Amino acid sequence: MAESKTGGQPYTCNEYREEMILLSLQRQLAAIDLSPEKKEALLKEIAKIEILMGLD
Repeated sequence: MAESKTGGQPYTCNEYREEMILLSLQRQLAAIDLSPEKKEALLKEIAKIEILMGLD
């Protein structure tokens, strides 16, 4: 079983889900034709996910 970065605890489905959401948001942020409003919204959402994941 895979271990998380949190000291030997099992890697949970919720952690996996948060990582996949974060990756998706980061990919959207890399889009060439992104409006400033959409970019700001994505950055805010990324910040929220990073806080949930303890990456802040």
